[in-house]
Amino acid sequence: MPSVLIIDDNPSIAIALDVLLSLHDISSMQAQSPEEGLAILRQHQIDLVIQDMNFTADTTSGEEGIALFKKIRESHPDLPVILLTAWTHLDAAVDLIKAGAADYLAKPWNDQKLVATVKNLIELGQANRALQSKVQKERKHKRALEQQFNLCGYVWQDAATERVLQMACQVAKSEVSVLITGPNGAGKERIAQIIQANSKVKDGPFVILNCGAIPSELIEAELFGAEAGAYTGASKSREGKFEAADGGTLFLDEIGNLPLAGQIKLLRVLETGRFERLGSNKERQVKVRVISATNADLPAMIKAGSFREDLFYRLNVIELCLPPLAERGDDILPIAHALLEPGKQLSSAAEACLLAHTWPGNVRELKNVMQRACILAQSDVIQASDLGLPSATTGTANGNDTELDRDSIEQALQRANGVIAQAAAELGLSRQALYRRMDRLGISR
Repeated sequence: MPSVLIIDDNPSIAIALDVLLSLHDISSMQAQSPEEGLAILRQHQIDLVIQDMNFTADTTSGEEGIALFKKIRESHPDLPVILLTAWTHLDAAVDLIKAGAADYLAKPWNDQKLVATVKNLIELGQANRALQSKVQKERKHKRALEQQFNLCGYVWQDAATERVLQMACQVAKSEVSVLITGPNGAGKERIAQIIQANSKVKDGPFVILNCGAIPSELIEAELFGAEAGAYTGASKSREGKFEAADGGTLFLDEIGNLPLAGQIKLLRVLETGRFERLGSNKERQVKVRVISATNADLPAMIKAGSFREDLFYRLNVIELCLPPLAERGDDILPIAHALLEPGKQLSSAAEACLLAHTWPGNVRELKNVMQRACILAQSDVIQASDLGLPSATTGTANGNDTELDRDSIEQALQRANGVIAQAAAELGLSRQALYRRMDRLGISR
C-alpha cells in the first residue's frame, strides 16, 4: 500500500487527509513540525509528501515551508511533494513548483482533485523507481557483457538485443554452425562479426559471401574456387571463399538464395571439410567455421522443395533470431546518437520522430536517415523536419493518439476522475503518449 507523509501543524487537517486517503487505499503518517517530518522521512519509506507552508502561529510568509521543501529535496530529490497552502498570495508556491515541487493545493481543497493528484504522482513515482531499477540493472548487465567479450563497438540498449548478444557470445567459443535470422538491414552481419571476434578462430580471416548478390551459375565458383577454363571468362585459377576462410570464419549471407546444386556441395563441405574447385578433381581440405544468415522462411522453402532439409539442420545447430528495429525500440536513440556527426545533436522533437517511425528498413534505414539529416540540417541541432520521415509531418509520436481530439481526452479524464493511467488505458494509449497529447492540446495535468 502506498504511503503519504502529511506535515501540518493543524491536527484536524492531518486527520481529514488521513481519512480521505484511507478511503482510496492509501496509508498516511502525520507530523506536526518540519523536524518531525524530516525524522519520519529518514526512518520510513514514503511515496509522497503533503506539506503545509506555515508552522508557527500567525505566520503567513511561507518561509518555513520553503525551508522544509529545500531540506526534503536535499535528502530525497525524486520524492514528489504537494504544497498545501491557505495563502491569498501564491507567488512563493509557484516558485517552488518551478524548483521541483509536484503541485500545490489551496485550503480548503477539492477532495476529488487532491486524490487524483496523489494517485497520479504515486503511480508516476513508482513507475520512475521501477524504470530506474530496470535501467540500473540493464546498465550493469551491459557493462559486464562489454568487459567480458569483444563486442566490436556494437551499439545497443534494448533487452531484446542484449539477449541475442549474450547468446552470440555464449556460442562463439564452440565450433558449431550458427544461423542468424532476421529482416534485411537488422544487423545480422554485425552479430556474425561478434561471434568471430570471440571465437577460437578470432585471429583467422572473416570472409563474407552474399549468396543473393552472385549469379546462380557463378555461386559454386565463388564458394569453392575454379580452375582456369572451368567456365567462360575463367582465364586463370582462383580460390573460393572456403579456401580464403581457412582457419577462420565464412559468413554466408542470404543463404536462402543458394541454388540447389550449391546446397548439395555446401552440405558435403560442412560434413567433411573437403571439396573440389570447379573444373578440378583434386580434393582440398579446409577448417572453416560457417555462420549463415537469412531473412527468408527456410522451413517454408523446405516444404516448397527449394531448400534442402538436411542442409538446414546442418546450418541451424544454433539459431539466433535478431528482431526488427521496431521491436527493439530502446536501441533507436542510442544508434541514432552514435551516427551523429561531431558537433551535431538531435532536438527532442527529432528524437520523438525517430521513436515514432516503424523502421521497415531497420538499422540500415536509420543509418541513411541520419546521414541525410546531418547533411541537410541548417544548424547543429537536427530538427524533426530534417529527418524526412512521415512521422515528422503528423505532429505526433504515437499513431493512435492522432485520432483523439480534445473532447475525447477530457471526457476520458473526467470518467477516470483525473487518474492518468486509467484514462490512458481507456483510450488505448500509454501514459506517456497521453501526457504528450495533453501537452499538445493544452490540457492541464
